[in-house]
Amino acid sequence: MQSEQDLVSEPRQEPAEEDPAACVETGKTPDFRIVVSAEANEDPSATLFPPPLPQPRICMWKYLDIHSMHQLEKAVGTDEMREVLAKLLGLDCPAENLREAIILDLFSHAVIFCRQQGFSLEQTSTVCAMLQDLHKACVATPLGNLEECYRYFTSVLFCHGVRRPPFSINLFKEEQLLALADYVVNTYFRHFKLYKYVFTPQVQLDLSLTYMGLQPDQCSPEGEPEKEETEEVEEQAGTAQEQEEEAVVKPEQEPSQVTLLRAYIKSQLSKELGQLQQLVEERLSASEDRLNNKLAALERPSQTPPAKGKTKTK
Repeated sequence: MQSEQDLVSEPRQEPAEEDPAACVETGKTPDFRIVVSAEANEDPSATLFPPPLPQPRICMWKYLDIHSMHQLEKAVGTDEMREVLAKLLGLDCPAENLREAIILDLFSHAVIFCRQQGFSLEQTSTVCAMLQDLHKACVATPLGNLEECYRYFTSVLFCHGVRRPPFSINLFKEEQLLALADYVVNTYFRHFKLYKYVFTPQVQLDLSLTYMGLQPDQCSPEGEPEKEETEEVEEQAGTAQEQEEEAVVKPEQEPSQVTLLRAYIKSQLSKELGQLQQLVEERLSASEDRLNNKLAALERPSQTPPAKGKTKTK
């Protein structure tokens, strides 16, 4: 099982390429520290577009090795298990840092779920690795990528449910895969936007409109302060003739294009309103005609029976 994982579970990032034996000796897990600190300090402009998700691979013993899993197994209570897990994840102070506290809650509840389901050490390590990769894909961009992350998670599940080496292994049974999928959907994907809000930078949209045919300094509001500054400079350095020319030229330039735009908008609005009013009047007249026809049809039978009665008496 371990030889298959060595062949195919090489992630793209260099920190994940460390030797498991070296991790056992040093006891360091740099990848978990990246999720908490490094990704929160990224530039929003650098992650404006969603990055491509990694290829789904076998992730057994990817982050938590056999030595780390034995430490978790020896933990007696929940508090001791959380302390050991915080050391393995590289969390410095979860009690003060809210992001580290959220990460610790995420993985501690995952370990508790694995114990309740009776998962082995290999399965528990794989579940933590899948959650880690899913969380990395979530916080890689502030934009919405819920569907992409869900497809990535389901593909990673299939890599651990069917024996097709070196692409997938049968680590979980079908019932275990269904239980794991329900757990991740009900815990992580239900709060997907909350995780993204906490671990990704905020993005603001600055929208500006530019009309074709108009000069930027006349239609944009940013050009108005520049006009006032140039006018003040010209009033101080220019002569009276230049001031008179500006007073004559500017009233002709500003209304010429701005008023044309306003007149065009008003004409289009009036045209649309006229068409809408005509359509409403046509529908009202049609409904009135239908109502009159129905009333006339109801009045006709009331007049016909007396004529039939007269014929019968005769």
